Amino acid sequence: MGVQRIGIVGVGNISGIYLKNLTGMFGKRIKVTAVTDLIHERAAKANADYGIPHILKTSDLINSPDVDIILNITQPPDHYGVALEAVTAGKHVYDEKPLCAKREEAEEVLKVAAANKVRVGGAPDTFLGAGIQTCRKLLDDGWIGQPVAATAFMANHGHEHWHPGPAFYYKKGGGPMFDMGPYYLTALVSLLGPVVRVSGSAKQSFQSRTITSEPLNGTVIDVEVPTHIAGVLDFASGAVGTVITSFDVYSHTLPFIEIYGSEGTLRVPDPNTFGGPVYVKRYRAENWSEIPLLRNFPENSRGLGITDMAEAVSEGRPHRASAEMTYHVLDVMHGIHDASASGIYYQVKSTCERPAPLNS
Repeated sequence: MGVQRIGIVGVGNISGIYLKNLTGMFGKRIKVTAVTDLIHERAAKANADYGIPHILKTSDLINSPDVDIILNITQPPDHYGVALEAVTAGKHVYDEKPLCAKREEAEEVLKVAAANKVRVGGAPDTFLGAGIQTCRKLLDDGWIGQPVAATAFMANHGHEHWHPGPAFYYKKGGGPMFDMGPYYLTALVSLLGPVVRVSGSAKQSFQSRTITSEPLNGTVIDVEVPTHIAGVLDFASGAVGTVITSFDVYSHTLPFIEIYGSEGTLRVPDPNTFGGPVYVKRYRAENWSEIPLLRNFPENSRGLGITDMAEAVSEGRPHRASAEMTYHVLDVMHGIHDASASGIYYQVKSTCERPAPLNS
């Protein structure tokens, strides 16, 4: 089928790195043909800065004969509407994280996509970077033996001190688990496989937040979601994971991700990046050893996931940032919140395969 053509819906804060990479490092593998945004000036700037051929209205872009795959970089509550319109129109769609705000929204998108024989994929694609792919090789090669447990920590004090429009992080579909949890859970699932049961506790620590960044300095945000979430994950492999995501922590000394095996420990780099460092400490070693990165893409390579998806469409193979994995991560995140609300375990209904390692 040749080079797949990408249409981008939404040109907000994260779009710059996508545009840079999709027209730069991945520009020979895919082609960005159209862009749209509710704020026309943003789309016009993308058109001018990156030479995108067409600025279109959203529906016109989704139905354009010059677009094969929709890159959906809208805000989380809008992922569903754009994705559903795309798959209904017979277009593949790749969503920023999370796949959708709600399980039932994602389920409808996947059902329509299957009926129309189109693909769905989703961020994050950081697990395809050199750091986590190096960890994948070390695990597959048995460097720490059989994984028995894991920990993952994402803790800061929220986005209102730096983000130009942080309110949506504290509204339905936001919060630290749905904002940052996909990076950590996708990394864990790609390394350890699917989750079968979760428990959790979730707390809303503050009723409001005050923006200190420009241009909304002084604006008060009403908080609608839990901002400190602690979960326990039972993996199908038998490993037990602990995950904490929080917007209530000013400082800490916690690692990003560690995986504990029968013969040692693997320290996984920040899953919100593509690079390292990667460390291993085997059970008889006195010190940690830094492992050189063994795979490509150590730099910020956002767009790698949709590029792999585009090539998979052309080659007729599975894509790595798959619908099954992105839905499974969404299901697990909701499950942790559900377990907190109900006081009982959530038996995870979805599953997925570990994505194939990226060796190129």
